[in-house]
Amino acid sequence: MAARDVLKNINLFVDGRGYAGQIDEYNPPDLSLQTEDYRGGGMDGFTTLDMGQEVMESSFALISYDADVLALWGVAEGQVVPFTARGALESYDGTVKPVVHTMRGKIVTLARGTWAAGQKPQLTVTMRLDYYKEVVDGVVISEIDVINMIRITGGTDRLAAQRAALGI
Repeated sequence: MAARDVLKNINLFVDGRGYAGQIDEYNPPDLSLQTEDYRGGGMDGFTTLDMGQEVMESSFALISYDADVLALWGVAEGQVVPFTARGALESYDGTVKPVVHTMRGKIVTLARGTWAAGQKPQLTVTMRLDYYKEVVDGVVISEIDVINMIRITGGTDRLAAQRAALGI
């Protein structure tokens, strides 16, 4: 079978501004659960308990020394920076699908790299996320809203029963 859904190109939007032609790379967040091994009486081995999520972190690198992005570091408590990464997935048959990562969070690191004459500069931005949503060809794959205790995956909100139990 020929290749399907190969990422062919990317674009980035930070706080509503587009960075086509300036985005060098984008690292989506790794989705990871915090787990704890549990073995109770009457069990012959351990099982894994889902204890919530690990921190979601994302980064991107620009070739421009962008003052607008630099100014977003250290926003006030309670404020977040919205950004969106878009990709074009292409299959061998020529079909192209969009993949969209919509995120909100705080810029925690601005790495300006090494400056050298005659070499391409790179500004690497690392963000801690409170919100992440992945949509492939119009279908929501994951939506995580840490503040509002929402974790949708495969079309099911895995935390809905917990919110109901807590009266949230």
